[in-house]
Amino acid sequence: MIFSRGLAALILTLLFSTTLTATEYLYKDNVVNNPRFNESVSYLGTELFEKTGVSLYMVMTRELENNQSMIDYEQELAKELEEPFIILSFSEFDKQLGIYAQPASLYKDFDKKRVLSPNGNMMSAIITVIMFARSFDDVSEVMSNYGGVILPVISQRVKDGNVVKKYSVGMYNGYSQIAEEIAATHGVVLENAAGNGSKNFIDVIRVIFYGTILLALFQYFRGRRRAKLRSKEQTDKEVAEIEERMREE
Repeated sequence: MIFSRGLAALILTLLFSTTLTATEYLYKDNVVNNPRFNESVSYLGTELFEKTGVSLYMVMTRELENNQSMIDYEQELAKELEEPFIILSFSEFDKQLGIYAQPASLYKDFDKKRVLSPNGNMMSAIITVIMFARSFDDVSEVMSNYGGVILPVISQRVKDGNVVKKYSVGMYNGYSQIAEEIAATHGVVLENAAGNGSKNFIDVIRVIFYGTILLALFQYFRGRRRAKLRSKEQTDKEVAEIEERMREE
């Protein structure tokens, strides 16, 4: 189910983008290496540029060299590009994901934290808060930035071992999310964007899934509490019996 939105978007992009001329907005890729994926990204990137003047590039690499950080890698790439541009980058082996924009004012046109959020919806954010939050600031940070569409996909295990599939779907989801937000700030609509149709359905499935987890956690802790109460009652009963025998003696 987690791939439904991305796969549908890739298919729709190829069906309805015949009037556009593809440009290489999949700037670097040695992870997926799929011409159809390249076309999908390039058609959406081309439409975004034609309607807003913003270039949105995707970069996917196996590994960063010489212990390089993602920001350093992005800044090197930036030297080759003309402003205004945004780079969505991913390094498979380093497990790093980043977004870099120039000029910096572009960050106002999309929500970088939300795009990079590991939590796809409110239920996921609540679980993260319950398990990891240590302060009110942690709670506020998590609950104000859920809605990510990249990490919730690429962090999933795939039964068929097809990790390339989840990388292409996750990265295209994020690419489309950024493009849609940029377009919205310019008052235009992108015909090749993923849209929200199937996303709403997937969100319902996720709510059910995480709701089941919360219910299981609730039952687990309730069971532990009841076990402690039974243990205490048994101990109190044994103590009372011992005291009764002592009085009889």
